[in-house]
Amino acid sequence: MSRPRVVVTRKMPKAVEDRLRAADLDVTFNEDDTPYTRDRLIAALQDADGLLLAVSDVIDGPLLDAGGKRRAQIVANFGVGVNHIDLDAAKARGVIVTNTPGVLTDATADLALALILAATRRMSEMEAVLRRGEWGGFSPTADLGMSLQGKTLGVIGMGRIGQATARRAVLGFGMTAIHFNRSAVGPFDFPAEARPSIEDVMAEADVITLHTPGGGANSGLVSAARIALMKPTAYLVNTARGDVIDEPALIAALKSGRIAGAGLDVFAKEPHVPAEFLTIPSVTLLPHIGSATLETRTAMGMLAAENLIAHFSGQPLPSQVV
Repeated sequence: MSRPRVVVTRKMPKAVEDRLRAADLDVTFNEDDTPYTRDRLIAALQDADGLLLAVSDVIDGPLLDAGGKRRAQIVANFGVGVNHIDLDAAKARGVIVTNTPGVLTDATADLALALILAATRRMSEMEAVLRRGEWGGFSPTADLGMSLQGKTLGVIGMGRIGQATARRAVLGFGMTAIHFNRSAVGPFDFPAEARPSIEDVMAEADVITLHTPGGGANSGLVSAARIALMKPTAYLVNTARGDVIDEPALIAALKSGRIAGAGLDVFAKEPHVPAEFLTIPSVTLLPHIGSATLETRTAMGMLAAENLIAHFSGQPLPSQVV
């Protein structure tokens, strides 16, 4: 009997590829890490029993139906967010979807704090001044940012990563935490108060950090109207999904000085970054590196691999979504 065939759409850390090679699977790896085109994804779904895919791989109903001879039973997502996968379409077609929750919490929360610090202390802007040779030396009144101590952090989406970010901010930097979550959460091992709406958080916080899933009802969640509620001294940080923010509205607010600044690790149409962001000194931009440590990316890949191995060996899946 032939071994189940698995296609891995992006290059994985060595330990992950070694784990898959050691399993009773026939695995095709992406040796050069070239992102799969839609046609290549269709071919993989037709030829393989399972896929290990990444956020760059968009899976929808037409793709799953293309060619009329889909073979794949399972798609194991390398990441916790699954807004690039049409879960309803997958469920309707009997395709299992898994993700990698928990293992990227700390790395992403660390990066959220890094962006909060970078934005409020104007690090990206000041580094650019230095690199251009424009720094004139120390000045008591130049290049001033905002201290975090005593300021209010507003968390929208108080799940694992939101909680980890708030914990760091409260216990490590002396901030006060408020949050909005669609369902009741807590208690926490640090002080944090719930607010009844996103609007309340947007209006009250000095720094707003986003930790919600993307897609669906969350697309454009941080709208022009909600950005308009922010204090003119406030900052917006996003390590969740790019489509959560109305990017044109944020660009307008930054260009006009309506808000003090932003820190963004994700964008609505990656890898495209709106050109106007690149011209705004008050925004710090990173290329989706929230989970980008060797340890975390290895743990993510291992969990995705274990979901595949469990499925094909008839064992319970560690982290099934649908």
